[in-house]
Amino acid sequence: MTIDVRELGMDALEQLASLPSSFSVDRIFEVAARQDGYALSERSLAEPYRKDYDALESPLSWPKRFDVSKWTLFGAFAEGAIVGGAVAAFDTPGVEMLENRRDLVVLWDLRVTPSHRRRGIGSALFGAVESWARARKCSELSVETQNINVAACRFYARHGCSLAAIDPSAYSNLPMETQLIWRKPL
Repeated sequence: MTIDVRELGMDALEQLASLPSSFSVDRIFEVAARQDGYALSERSLAEPYRKDYDALESPLSWPKRFDVSKWTLFGAFAEGAIVGGAVAAFDTPGVEMLENRRDLVVLWDLRVTPSHRRRGIGSALFGAVESWARARKCSELSVETQNINVAACRFYARHGCSLAAIDPSAYSNLPMETQLIWRKPL
């Protein structure tokens, strides 16, 4: 299967929103602070459930909340159909994760259709975001996920990200989830 990753720009948000952002949660990471960082220990759940990020916030709402003029969207295509997408946020006042820095990019969203997962599409999209960030003279990439997204945590670690911060109380409406911030120097 040939994958074509290309920059589409933020006017392609409807294409991104057409891709599912859901996954099964059957295990989580317990997170503990250590002197040298954080330790993750996996725990299976007695009652698995389905998580859908878009049920909390649609990608179509982002331009209403933020100035996305310096953001971009990459699409991954297989046989002419979009099968994955990634959004990079850059230099945007009001986006806390950007810390008012012009040398930081946030991987805002990364998704691959379930039928195309584990085929290198996420890696290709991650690489496209890294290249885009380097072209803007960024020295660091940041991404947020949660302890319930074990696959994403493993993915970011495999791609050179380190767990930089945790916040067990970041989501008042989701008290069982811990926010995890991953960082990668570019």
